[in-house]
Amino acid sequence: MQGRTLTVMARLKSTAKTNPEGPQYGIKPAMRTPLAGCKPGSGLYTPEERRRRDESPWTLVQGILAPLQFLVFLISLALVLRALLFGVGETAAMVSILIKTLVLLTIMVTGSIWEKQVFGRWLFAPAFFWEDVVSFAVIALHLAYVVMLFAGLGTMAEQLAVALVAYAAYVVNAAQFLLKLRAARLEGQAADDAADAPSLDEGRALA
Repeated sequence: MQGRTLTVMARLKSTAKTNPEGPQYGIKPAMRTPLAGCKPGSGLYTPEERRRRDESPWTLVQGILAPLQFLVFLISLALVLRALLFGVGETAAMVSILIKTLVLLTIMVTGSIWEKQVFGRWLFAPAFFWEDVVSFAVIALHLAYVVMLFAGLGTMAEQLAVALVAYAAYVVNAAQFLLKLRAARLEGQAADDAADAPSLDEGRALA
């Protein structure tokens, strides 16, 4: 038993001498590889797309319109619930839904321009395919309310119920974009770390 132990220890010492990265039997640890576990080109943006995103003025426009739409949504949701629960403020609720729809259409148009500048296509870029699909469902539900309102279809309660369904779909879509924004930030941090790694290695070599 002791003989086998000594043999294993001798092999480990031999491996440590031949492999300066550590006793991993010739395999470098994954933490030394930038973006370990990620395939090249599997991120949301290529380096060129990331550059275009950062330089596009429409990125700032989207950054302003997105929280603005959420604020309008919160106000409108409160007015719609008040109208449904207490039967007051129907006009205010109606106007707020129309404003919400207008902001939604605006952010969809400007978003398609942004997508064209960054990804080279107006809509359904692979990185945001499902977000765009759900966005169209959100728009369809908002427009369904508008059609019901101006065509006089359904009661006030039914129209507001459609608006609530549209708002629920909007929340789902907003969650999609928030998750994608978080993924983009993590990807950017990983790319920055990978870019800094050679500089650190050079600094160590010169030390």
